[in-house]
Amino acid sequence: MGLIRNIANHLLRPAIALPAIVAGVSVIELAIADRKYGLFTGGFGQSNAVDSPGELLLFGAGYLASQVAAALLIWAVCQWLNRRRAGWPALYHFSFLFGGLGLGGLTAQYQLHSYFSDAVDFALLKQLGGGSLKDALLFGKNEIAMAAVALGILLLVWWAGWRICRRLFGLPADEPGRRPSRRWLGAAWLVFLAVLAVIPRTGSDAAIGLERMLVWRGVGTLASAATDFDGDGYGLFGLKTDAHPFDAARHPLALDVPGNGIDEDGYGGDLVLTPVPEPLPVIGPETVPAAGTASARPQHVVLVVMESTRFDVLGKRIDGRPVAPNLEAIAASGGAIVPAYSHVGFTTASLKSIFSGRLAPKPGDPSLFTELRKAGYRIGVFSGQPEDFGDISETVGMRRNADMFVDAEALKDKRAFSFAAQGSLLVDEGVLLGEFDRLAGDPRGWQRPNFFYFNFQSPHFPYDHPGVPHRFANPPIARSEIAASRRDAVERTYWNAVANADASLGALVERLKRLGVWNDTILLVTGDHGESLFEDGFLGHGHIINQRQFATFLVANRALPGISAPIVISDYRAILHGLLAAKPTSRKELPPFIHIGELDRPSAIGMAATPFGIVSLQLDSGKVCFERPAHCRQYDALAGGEKSAADALVRRWGSERWAAGQGGR
Repeated sequence: MGLIRNIANHLLRPAIALPAIVAGVSVIELAIADRKYGLFTGGFGQSNAVDSPGELLLFGAGYLASQVAAALLIWAVCQWLNRRRAGWPALYHFSFLFGGLGLGGLTAQYQLHSYFSDAVDFALLKQLGGGSLKDALLFGKNEIAMAAVALGILLLVWWAGWRICRRLFGLPADEPGRRPSRRWLGAAWLVFLAVLAVIPRTGSDAAIGLERMLVWRGVGTLASAATDFDGDGYGLFGLKTDAHPFDAARHPLALDVPGNGIDEDGYGGDLVLTPVPEPLPVIGPETVPAAGTASARPQHVVLVVMESTRFDVLGKRIDGRPVAPNLEAIAASGGAIVPAYSHVGFTTASLKSIFSGRLAPKPGDPSLFTELRKAGYRIGVFSGQPEDFGDISETVGMRRNADMFVDAEALKDKRAFSFAAQGSLLVDEGVLLGEFDRLAGDPRGWQRPNFFYFNFQSPHFPYDHPGVPHRFANPPIARSEIAASRRDAVERTYWNAVANADASLGALVERLKRLGVWNDTILLVTGDHGESLFEDGFLGHGHIINQRQFATFLVANRALPGISAPIVISDYRAILHGLLAAKPTSRKELPPFIHIGELDRPSAIGMAATPFGIVSLQLDSGKVCFERPAHCRQYDALAGGEKSAADALVRRWGSERWAAGQGGR
């Protein structure tokens, strides 16, 4: 026993063990960052690799300062907890606080970013939860539960190890140990705070790289909040600092007032308003005369939304077979517009835009449900998701105007999963079609015009549920096995789910034909947004502005004259207006505008159909990305056509905000 104690005392001296623990955790963090983000090696879409000698030196200085400051502080805390005694207990606690919890934090961050990217913020989490952070957390409850279990195991190991070590080594004598002096501790933190403030202002790729580091990002967030003197959400630290710390009207996300000579948001100079889509007139009996004419055959409207279905579904082949043959058949006999862009890339906001024809609708604004109800239509909702989620129903008047209302909340006993979050409820399309037969299967109910909305949820993450036939994935990948390394299996499982929704679409068309109303029905089929399947390193939607996540399609069983791609999903109300009135759709052709988060406080904005394809601006870092050719640059470094494209995007964002704030949209 004495020999073991002597060896342990030699190897676990703070001068050796502390640097070893810090170095080990740091190496793991840097390796993860490079594997995940191409931090040092670069790669497609990574224009901010830390790869030049100057950038590496700057990054190394910032990272070393952050790790040393954090280690000295935690070591001081551990010695204080150990009553300032010398020996192994303080080192033991340090290994768990800096080592164990640090690695746990890195693991949690890596897992979160595997699904949602490193651009995750509070607003984005709320979007995932339909406006509720609680539901966003419940949506990822499996991953959160795994993290909680891992933390519990870590604490159990700490407790068991503490008991074993106390028995083996005993507690050291009650004598003072060497602690980092307040002078050294204070100096380390002054250096850290200095580089934390200076490096982001250099505009170097090192600053963006450091934002991916756990200690740097955590302390930077706290320091920014502490120096937010005017309460506008920005302080003196971080990639985007407040150039006017005592003026709450001027900050990176401020509403730029046009024509006042002040650049409130720091982009593009003083705002010059540009055209934005105009509100449509309300659909009424004069638009759909069949609704009030006894001798005329009524025009029915059926709108089908296929959750998370990408723009490339049309023409998609796997093993030589079409994924969506029914959708393609409808498009061949009628019309198709590809791409159609979601403004926000999330279900709740997308559905509100589809039904209202507006970018940011509010309760009481016109919508298809209120308009068609007043025009004499019978309204039916058959949704595989809960339509009260994220205030969808309340905003567009869905529930209060519906004659029949069936959604996942009403059919909880038939849900595919036992998830607790409202946003995770899912009901299979077959159940919805059964409810349609029960409530709307009588031909006598079709003597008046009908408007039916269907929401098919099969293509939603995790892309499979009990009862889905194995058309292209045999078997589908389990949720617990979904990972970038299994990308092929994830893709097959996703497209298998899309095929299931398409089969249900075909079954719905057959029902309309059996009822004898197919020729009198306007059928519109769309996705609410797209989906990344690890092609860009991420899984999901609404967190990277690109084609895969924001572009979907519009298919109709009628020709769509005068309409050309690209369009946005808020155009659908105008398109239906034209189909009902049997006249060409009147719409102002403008580049599709896209944003992540709330319109007033987005983390990124974008615009499609520019000379560079999709142009996006990350408002937290000032990075502007171009689709063609694929590259990114800092806003302040842009020139020529790229600068003009970025400024046009900023003007469009400001004009959209200004129009929404004036109550016009």
